[in-house]
Amino acid sequence: MKAIAITEFGDPEVLVLREVPEPEIQAADELKIQLRAASVNPIDTKLRQRGTFFPDRRPAILGCDGAGVVVAVGTAVQRFRVGDEVYFCYGGLGDRGGCYAEYTVVPEIAVAHKPKSLSFIQAAALPLAVITAWEALGDRGAVPPLNVLSTAKTVLIHAGAGGVGHLAIQLARRSGAAVATTISSAAKARFTESLGATLAINYTTRDWVQAVLDWTGGKGVDFALDTVGGTTFSETFKAVRPYGTLATLLEPGADTPWKIARQRNLLIQLTLMLTPQLMGLRDALAHQGNILEQVATLVDRGELQVVVDKTFPLGAAADAHRYLSQRLVQGKVVLVP
Repeated sequence: MKAIAITEFGDPEVLVLREVPEPEIQAADELKIQLRAASVNPIDTKLRQRGTFFPDRRPAILGCDGAGVVVAVGTAVQRFRVGDEVYFCYGGLGDRGGCYAEYTVVPEIAVAHKPKSLSFIQAAALPLAVITAWEALGDRGAVPPLNVLSTAKTVLIHAGAGGVGHLAIQLARRSGAAVATTISSAAKARFTESLGATLAINYTTRDWVQAVLDWTGGKGVDFALDTVGGTTFSETFKAVRPYGTLATLLEPGADTPWKIARQRNLLIQLTLMLTPQLMGLRDALAHQGNILEQVATLVDRGELQVVVDKTFPLGAAADAHRYLSQRLVQGKVVLVP
């Protein structure tokens, strides 16, 4: 099969299309999937540049999530059959092949039926980003469970026009929360407002912390989701109310000034949706597969939309990585084999 197989790490030029052996089912609970589309995520650019979680295993095929058609099933598979259209988040971390390829093999528990109303390209854009947003906001966050409405919550979502951000806005709004978000242009403000954001703050022209405090009557939000990291994470301490919650997708730096967070008695939540795969937590991985089944229902009901900013052919993965790094994206970037 054709795949983007990395033999060395570094700049986007290392993403080379090669002929590699097709993966085959090794366990009774696995599915072999012909990929029709694969999502491009910030984690891919980091692994490409600095090395995967298993750097000695090369060539490495990146790509954590995708969508496609089941072409073979293991003897213990119960929920799927050949011909089913599916989507999932699994692989691409270096220990096994990812989705920058024509085929991949995935355990049944990580797979869900593709939303019927979406194309493969749209479906591939969802899994990693929507699971991240769901786990941060619904499973562990201050926002109520996503099937329970409440109007008593205020939420700040950084980079609301991004892959995780644009989905998190919709999930938070669906829970009944009022949502503020940070963006960098008028176009992104219009985009996030169309998804339900009450307040879109252009951080290039406004003091976004003060804007959040003004919006909440000086109190700060109940819950904040940091998708940026660095100084954005520590600056957000001042924008969350005392005893509020701040979730971050990034690892806090060693020089993080924790004093304000401690004074405000904040609950700091570290969110990494890859943990089940990295640690072999099958129950947690099955839970993520269940999240995708629930998401498919919401999408098909018209209650959640995913936005694809741009697509690239599989062989142009390097161009896709360059485009993502420009931070111009509204929604997601997708590769098409």
